[in-house]
Amino acid sequence: MSMFESAAIGNPAYTETLASEPASAQFARSLVAAALRVWELEEAEDAALLVMSELVSNAITHAGPNSIRVIVTRQAEHAVRLAVVDFSRELPRRREAGDDAVDGRGLSIVAALTDDKWGADPLPWGKRVWAELTVVKERADA
Repeated sequence: MSMFESAAIGNPAYTETLASEPASAQFARSLVAAALRVWELEEAEDAALLVMSELVSNAITHAGPNSIRVIVTRQAEHAVRLAVVDFSRELPRRREAGDDAVDGRGLSIVAALTDDKWGADPLPWGKRVWAELTVVKERADA
């Protein structure tokens, strides 16, 4: 199953290598949901699941048949980074989708849900596409 990584010098993270196929999106969402529950950051679950779905979908569509790696990292008390690593060196770019387009909106959705905190890091053998969510905790006295 998933491996929990934690080191004195780093942030806690969940990570898993998955097949580059549509069924992997469900496992990636389950990994995100589990991490958020452990970290008591359930307020971000809906947005985080949608962001991870978009990142996985893009990797599967554009990176080919190789495996992908999904990573969920707690960046700070109220911040989570979601990432997908693949073997394609082509960096993602936002597109403007027409009203009748059936695709092309994924990164715009990611940008909207993360206040435009997303990006891509080139790697020698591929890339890491990431997005950061700031978790707004609900006040108990509200």
